[in-house]
Amino acid sequence: MQEKTMVSDTLASINGELVRFGEMIPQTENKELKSALKQMRATCEQSQEQLYEIAREKSYYVPAQKASQEEVDHVKGLFTSGTL
Repeated sequence: MQEKTMVSDTLASINGELVRFGEMIPQTENKELKSALKQMRATCEQSQEQLYEIAREKSYYVPAQKASQEEVDHVKGLFTSGTL
């Protein structure tokens, strides 16, 4: 398997884990469990950031072009006007 594929698959897996943490944390009433899940999520986020930087350095991942100020203002307007 190529390195690029492994990095991409790992990033997808980590992103999935972050989604699951986001679902689990607000659903638990146990404070100790909630704290442990938050710590695990933070560690997972750090791993994701490190792997993302490696992917960018090796040009395995090229982020989308930045939004124009007009596009940003349009989206902000949708949220503030209650259109969504």
